[in-house]
This record gives sequence, structure tokens and C-alpha cells, in this order.
Amino acid sequence: MAFLKNIFRRKEEIKYPPVTDYSSFITDIHSHLIPGIDDGSKTMEESIDLIKRYKALGFRKLVTTPHIMSDAFRNTPDIILGGLDKLREAVRQEGLDIEIDAAAEYYFDEDFVKLIKQKNLLTIGGKYVLFEVSYMNAPDNILQVIFDIQIAGYTPILAHPERYPFWYNKFEEYHKLKESGSLLQLNTNSLNGYYGPEAKKIAEKMVDANMIDFIGSDMHGVRHMAALERTANEKYLWKLAASGMKNATL
Repeated sequence: MAFLKNIFRRKEEIKYPPVTDYSSFITDIHSHLIPGIDDGSKTMEESIDLIKRYKALGFRKLVTTPHIMSDAFRNTPDIILGGLDKLREAVRQEGLDIEIDAAAEYYFDEDFVKLIKQKNLLTIGGKYVLFEVSYMNAPDNILQVIFDIQIAGYTPILAHPERYPFWYNKFEEYHKLKESGSLLQLNTNSLNGYYGPEAKKIAEKMVDANMIDFIGSDMHGVRHMAALERTANEKYLWKLAASGMKNATL
């Protein structure tokens, strides 16, 4: 009887060690902290305030990832790395003991395809390329582009897959992405319903299926930070901490 009771135990009864901060993850890999170059932080003062709160949450490294998007944010490596230098200097002047690096969040468009062929991409940890797709329509050739990224010598990471509604009723598409070699980065605040109940539901389903490789705050401003502070109380974050994320390897 005890054996049968264990089999049918509801998954929510499984206990995971509570997380009081994000120190076990070490690194946040998705944020928009370089001021004034995309839809993220507007001023250096705002960026410094956010970084102080990251540090209070236990993070020891931040990889900020400005948008590169041909029809909105035409950032280049020079623009991003120049902004990184200024951000690092501001962090140094504040005496904050936290490592700051930069890559990019590439939007899946024709310019991105060209950059892949040119092997001219900003990376996380020297090899990972973070990219996103349209929220409206699934790209027909995403598996080919994932293949092209790998052929170019990079490892693709799809940003916030739980926020693409066209896959909500096609969960097998997430498996195809994983099987193709793409890693998946969950927006941490999806676990507290910040992006809506459907995103929360699919996020939890992917966590249960052990499909998440990285978490990232996708920080754009103080509202995201306030939500990130609340998310530390979410049991699915505790589950991710117990399972181990690649964040800690960067």
C-alpha cells in the first residue's frame, strides 16, 4: 500500500529545498542594463540601482544582452561593448563587487541570418548565442537557423520559449527545438505569472519535463526587478535550483 501511495503522490507534494535568494544560480544571462540603447534601462542611475538589487539577491555575475533588431534597435558590437565599458566604470565607482559582461539578444530576422554566416555574433561565455523570435508567428525555418548557428561554431539559446503562444498547444515543438541542439532560457518571472497564466503554465510544464537549461531575468526596469524579488518564493524556482542550471557554469 505504501508503494502505491508513493506512485500516486501528487507532484505538488514533492518537497524541494526553499530558495531565499539567487546565489545558487550565480549568473543572470539575460538583461537590458546598458542605458539608452534599447527598451531597457534609461539612465546609468537606474542601471546602478538595479545592479545593487541584483547583488542583494545573491547574483555574482550579470551578462547584459541588449536587443539587436534590424527594424528597431540597430545595435552593433561596438555600440554594446562601448556601453559595457561605461557601465563597468560606473559599477567600479560605486564599489560594487559584481562581474558585468555583455552579449546580445538577437531578433530572428534577415540581418541575424547574415550575422551568423559572417560569424560576427556577441556570445555569452564565449560560445552561447541568445536569440528570440516573433511573438506573433513561428518562423518556418527555425530548425535550419539553429543548425546554421551550430555550424558557425556557436551554441544557440532560445530566449523565453514560454512566451510564444503559437507553441502552447504544440508542446512537441519544444522537444524538436531541444533535439535540434537549441538550449532553452526561461524568463524567471514567468514562474510567478508576470507574463500571464498561460506563460506560467507552459513554463512549469517545461520545468517538469527537465527542458530548461538557463534562467534569465530579462530585466528591463524596476517593475521586472520587483517581480524578480517575489519570484524567489516560487516553488518551481526551488525545483530549478535543485536540478541545477547552466547559469552556474558561466
